[in-house]
Amino acid sequence: MTDEFHFVRHGETEDNRRGVRCGGDRDVPLTAQGIEQARQAAERFRRSGRTCGLVIAGPLERTVMTGTLFAEALGVPLLQRDWLRERTLGEWNGLPIALTRPWFAAGETPPGGESEGVFASRVLDGVDDLANGPAGLLARRPLLVGSKGIARILLHRLAGRPGVELGNCETVIFTRLSAPPGGPDWWRCDPLGSPPKSPPKAMAGACCPA
Repeated sequence: MTDEFHFVRHGETEDNRRGVRCGGDRDVPLTAQGIEQARQAAERFRRSGRTCGLVIAGPLERTVMTGTLFAEALGVPLLQRDWLRERTLGEWNGLPIALTRPWFAAGETPPGGESEGVFASRVLDGVDDLANGPAGLLARRPLLVGSKGIARILLHRLAGRPGVELGNCETVIFTRLSAPPGGPDWWRCDPLGSPPKSPPKAMAGACCPA
């Protein structure tokens, strides 16, 4: 059986609508539109016929609500994991995304927030535990529910796709590829509904750019 997991970004929040930063230390609910986005995305996933035996969400309200709607639509359990919490942004919370984008690109750490390195390590360690830990959760082909920053680490560092960002309730599939014995895990990322394909150059999680 192919090893894989799914990932969906949560539905719209008011901060998303306003175009401002919202980190893991800012807990906001979904808007009415965000709830409807999650319901529709969950139904699309159900109709896709993909195997998924578990939903795992980050601990914030926006991810828990999105995860709950997916779990209900799929008829599977919902777990929460703190490693799926969005990056802590401290004083950058509430600032316009356009203003802070250069700071992210420069690798700056927000005052009172989490560094890029610490955040990335947390997320990648969580994926390693998911894929190789004793609980065997990867065998259930879980759906992970997180925020934009979590998606960025997965796409950029795990699957070698820098510059790709997910919209609200956009769903992707990560597939573990063959790797040399004892070597790092290799992953491919495809949008939901796309046929499997091999990229021109696979990237190892440990050496993908931020």
